[in-house]
Amino acid sequence: MKRIFLLTVLACVCAYSQDARKGRDTSFTLSAATQQVIQEYPFAKAVIPIISNKVTVHKNIVYSRYSGRELYMDIVSPKDMWSEKRAVVLLLHGGGWRSGDRSMELPMALKIAEAGFICCCVEYRLSPEARFPAAVYDIKTAIRFCRSNAAQFNIDTTRIILYGTSAGGQLAALVGISQAGGHFTEQGEYRDHSNEVQGIIDIDGVLDMTDPAESGKDTLPGQPSVGKLWLGATFSENPSIWRRASAINYVTRKSPPMLFINSSHPRFHAGRDSVINMLKKYGIYSEVHTIANTPHPFWLFHPWFDEAIKHIQVFLSRFRK
Repeated sequence: MKRIFLLTVLACVCAYSQDARKGRDTSFTLSAATQQVIQEYPFAKAVIPIISNKVTVHKNIVYSRYSGRELYMDIVSPKDMWSEKRAVVLLLHGGGWRSGDRSMELPMALKIAEAGFICCCVEYRLSPEARFPAAVYDIKTAIRFCRSNAAQFNIDTTRIILYGTSAGGQLAALVGISQAGGHFTEQGEYRDHSNEVQGIIDIDGVLDMTDPAESGKDTLPGQPSVGKLWLGATFSENPSIWRRASAINYVTRKSPPMLFINSSHPRFHAGRDSVINMLKKYGIYSEVHTIANTPHPFWLFHPWFDEAIKHIQVFLSRFRK
């Protein structure tokens, strides 16, 4: 009976994902990731979202509009959310800035919400629809939406954390670190509110886009990298835009504390150690955990999901009152 329930939930999530992404790139889905991962790790099991009686899920909340295009977030809140103001975690999915969808972060959102945090799984515009920096504008708008609607969701606006995986991790770092200096604030609603966040969780998100592991992949003219598709040019064609998309270039004494959780693939560590050293120079807290022998999308699978959530919960404990 339990197996039937889990399969039903998975089918609902997949159907939701397909419906939400009609006419868009579907190369990164839970199904596609599972087929790839189990070839090397046959013991891996996809994490299935199970909604407990401790949380409430509010789906398809519009947080922004662009020329009739609506952007959505799904909010997962503790059942007792009104007992006190809650810190909020905005979750950003991966997919090479061109694929994936917010439902892929629902399992993590459910676990974090069970620990007492409000979680927002955020949609952002992908490269087939809009190139960089559109996604950055969207996420900053989502942060301001949370502040603008803090009373409705009982959000503590002094405790906002960005969480992202892969491309979402790169965006979380870029958005969170670039908050000082007024970068990427030219577009989006609620501009009378701050974009500031108090913490960043970067899971396998690149911090230096100019690193050869990321910028050196455009060697065949007919096969553009996901970076070129998102940024609109190869590194050799326009190095400045690759630098502009790199969180490493925005670190200041006002940068927030950061948690890094990485797979065993060095490509996704690009810029991490340099950023950590910069944060240390300013006395800003950071911690890093590299999980050995892991595929890139490890956060979507047991047993690695369980290790990741332990590190995340310890880091988030810094934001409890």
